[in-house]
Amino acid sequence: MMASNEDHPHGDETVGVPITCDNWRNKQLNEAKDKIWSEIKRCFDIEENRRDHCLKLAGKLLRGFRTFLSTTFLRDTEGTFVDAELPSKYASLISPKEWETFKSKRKTQEFKSVSETNRQRASSPAYPYRKGRVGYGRLEQSILTKENSSETSLPAHVLWKEARVGKDGKIKEDVQQIFEKCETLSQSIVPYEDTDCRSILSRALDVPEYSGRVRGKGFGITQKSLNIKKQKTPSNKELQQTLEALKAEVLELRKERERDRAAGFKDTSDKDSINCNFQPTIPEGISPCHLYLARPTYRMVGKGKVHNNLGELLHTKPLPTGSLKVSVDIALEKDALLPHPDDVSDATLLGDAIGSFVAWPTDLIIVGYETPTKSKAKDKGIAREIESVPSQKEIPVAKKTEISKRTGAKKKNPSKYRACLHTYLETTDISDGCVRLIPMDGAIFGFEYAEPLGKEDFDQILYHTQLSVGVINTYMRYLYDKLMGPRGLEQRFSFLNPMKTNLTEMIRKPDEVRTYVVERFMADTDREKLFFLPFNTGDGGHWLLVAINPFKEIVYYLDSLHKDWTTYPAMKTIVDTIIQTVRAQRKIQVPKRKANNITWNRVECPRQRNNIDCGYYTLRFMKETLLMDRTDIPSDYFDEYRCAYYSKDQLDEIKEELCQFIIELQVL
Repeated sequence: MMASNEDHPHGDETVGVPITCDNWRNKQLNEAKDKIWSEIKRCFDIEENRRDHCLKLAGKLLRGFRTFLSTTFLRDTEGTFVDAELPSKYASLISPKEWETFKSKRKTQEFKSVSETNRQRASSPAYPYRKGRVGYGRLEQSILTKENSSETSLPAHVLWKEARVGKDGKIKEDVQQIFEKCETLSQSIVPYEDTDCRSILSRALDVPEYSGRVRGKGFGITQKSLNIKKQKTPSNKELQQTLEALKAEVLELRKERERDRAAGFKDTSDKDSINCNFQPTIPEGISPCHLYLARPTYRMVGKGKVHNNLGELLHTKPLPTGSLKVSVDIALEKDALLPHPDDVSDATLLGDAIGSFVAWPTDLIIVGYETPTKSKAKDKGIAREIESVPSQKEIPVAKKTEISKRTGAKKKNPSKYRACLHTYLETTDISDGCVRLIPMDGAIFGFEYAEPLGKEDFDQILYHTQLSVGVINTYMRYLYDKLMGPRGLEQRFSFLNPMKTNLTEMIRKPDEVRTYVVERFMADTDREKLFFLPFNTGDGGHWLLVAINPFKEIVYYLDSLHKDWTTYPAMKTIVDTIIQTVRAQRKIQVPKRKANNITWNRVECPRQRNNIDCGYYTLRFMKETLLMDRTDIPSDYFDEYRCAYYSKDQLDEIKEELCQFIIELQVL
């Protein structure tokens, strides 16, 4: 491979690559590359699609050989250039003329400058690779094998971090900071707003990139091999073609609208003039609704109220077939064309119809705040998204064991409800500092109140930042409404309000905390019950879950940072005192030496990988315990949900459930 007896790659007997070749992409080397590839295939059983990788590796070896020749024969111990003769060992590979050309290039100032720059860069990398000769590929496979994972690859930033862990298992602070930045970016990027084609790792490192590079995957891995499609900026010609196509589609829509109008407003008899468009699938009377259009794309364009009454007329005229009368309250797309123009006001755009009545196709009306995924005009209805937390009866425990231990089931559109909530919020006054109140039934926390949610709280859900107590409490109401109530689990599980039981309250007002928790425990002394306490370290600090079984006097401690209760001695002291107080009120007699024998179990739960996921982990711990319907939590966590850490999809599931629930509450 190394060289021929000539200065060009077209020798008579041997086709080789001269050491004077500085451009591996030179098309004159194609014949030599073909020869190299044929030799590789002759010696190894290798697939054709690995050709590019092998030839890139060959080019890397050629550069290494040139460096070896320079450092071994053309420099002394002090690095000074030496005008050496052609080594006899390589006389059969390198011609004298080629050697002289090679030496002359090494003496130029340009080469010395480039060589010094590369030497300094290689000697002090910002984030050095610390796995020796173990490449990214073998490292990735060893990690997946060790964790007994069913996945075939790791996220690039996870692999990048593992490659920089030393033999002592320690991670440098600057590496950890980049990793945490990647985690934050991966959770906070909103798919429908993201226009940056760079990878998460490239964004976190914030260094210049060259086309085609894939960081954190090792040598030879390209965007093409990973099926990464590079976003292409459309040319002016392409934009013009798109514009013309849209104009043609708009024209066709207008023609279709005229045909519908002509068909819908024909003169009819008195009998036919009565509206027969009453739809039993839509509640009778007046209901809040969302208005959709199916062309050019299926999307929500407004909000209003649908009037589903037998004999309903629109401006004294019958409604078009398959349509209902709606009043338009909010126009999300003011320039959207009305499916049926308003003849009375001459309105043709949705924005012009605000405050008035129009006819709207029934299959494009969604009652309440449920968002469909696609239109089903043939069925005269919209497919609703089923509840994201399935019924325990519908998914047996036996089937749950088949779920991946690292990732949950992937959804077709994992950000659907976040996108919908994002759209709703843009039409409200929340960005101006207003709040919305989430009603809390007295059965949830033992007292009735309204939980305020403001812009900061909604942003936490949409952009994945540290969760507030308001968001935590809202999700607990979701669990109460969607899991506990329908399955009768309120007889076995209950919640404690974290606003009343955080570390700050325990230190400042310990008596009030004890009184509140004891009253909650004593309300159910006739049955065994597990109480969930999402514990916060105070002042927007760390979230963890304390699950208390006062009947058995067992406390389960689930901390996604894998610390134990000794970190918060004030919390443990108060919980122990509360259990002892409940024991006394229940008149349970125990020997004095066993008065303090309260069992604390630290559960080996999934571990968070950054500084912001603790709230999401705490919520999943509660949800998974409810799904298992167990008042005891195994020390190594539930088999069905055991994993090293929660995946992005599993955390996104929490956000989607929150968004869907808030939308359904109709508080916006």
